[in-house]
Amino acid sequence: MKRNISYILVGLTLITCLLVSCKNKKPKDGRTDTYSSGAITFASDESFSPVIEEERELFEFTYPDAKLTPIYTNESEAINKLLKGEVWMVITSRDFKKEELESLKARKQFPRSVRFAYDGLALIQNISNTDSCISVDNIKDILNGKITHWNQIYPKSKIGEITIVFDNPNSSAVHFVEDSILGGKPILNKNVAAVKKTAEVIKYVEENKGAIGIIGSNWLNDKRDTTNLTFKKEIRPMAVSSVPIANVQNSWKPYQYYIFNGSYPLARTLYILLNDTHMGLPTGFSNFIISQDKGQKIILKTGLLPAYGNLTVRNVRVSNE
Repeated sequence: MKRNISYILVGLTLITCLLVSCKNKKPKDGRTDTYSSGAITFASDESFSPVIEEERELFEFTYPDAKLTPIYTNESEAINKLLKGEVWMVITSRDFKKEELESLKARKQFPRSVRFAYDGLALIQNISNTDSCISVDNIKDILNGKITHWNQIYPKSKIGEITIVFDNPNSSAVHFVEDSILGGKPILNKNVAAVKKTAEVIKYVEENKGAIGIIGSNWLNDKRDTTNLTFKKEIRPMAVSSVPIANVQNSWKPYQYYIFNGSYPLARTLYILLNDTHMGLPTGFSNFIISQDKGQKIILKTGLLPAYGNLTVRNVRVSNE
């Protein structure tokens, strides 16, 4: 009887040790995050930082045990970090490429993409430049170097030379114009300025009358205006037309409704790219962003078009003053 009791005690001790060992054992990659707790780093194209910061702040407020550290960089670098396994989540304006998916799956990874919003790639100009309509064909010719001066579009213009300004040579804005406007060809215009951040694009346009800045539309809105119909006072977004000759009747600014109904021709889809085999904090944050009760409301408030939810269209009188 005493021997049986001894065996039972030894067995219970071994089981307890095994359970404690399993509980304390970390995955090979060292991750301990869960759906709503822990700490991770994620990467994003810098142009999406205004909306992503609002999403991050509300997520951490909702889940106090979660800590999200963003790396705001260019789109190419953000995706490279995901492919190298340095992060498990990136915010970008494009989906995975076929070869990227194949590479990750070959390494027994779990890549997937989630649409979360639509935005308009905005063309901004100096407030003193009153020639505010432009066609997609004009934009293409400017990027190709065929149009170099404002009077080639507006014969009476005295502004002079056109300078195109991007936030970064490897940003989502550059990729969009090369892929969607130039048909996969590079920008040939020699008079192109590439700064480092979107805020620097806005500042450059404020200080240069002939400049056209190309930025994400979530940087345009005046945060004091809950209708998202008032743009920043220091710059003017151009109205863009899909027909060859632009005028006020056939050109549209990147308001949410014009993105929604397809009138604005430079609309793009925004994605969350994931490689989260643990289904942990990256998945939790991603699902929060696409949640209709919280994440998608932030998308709507910041001037983008939500990918999910029921939208109510209101008639609002817009003044150009």
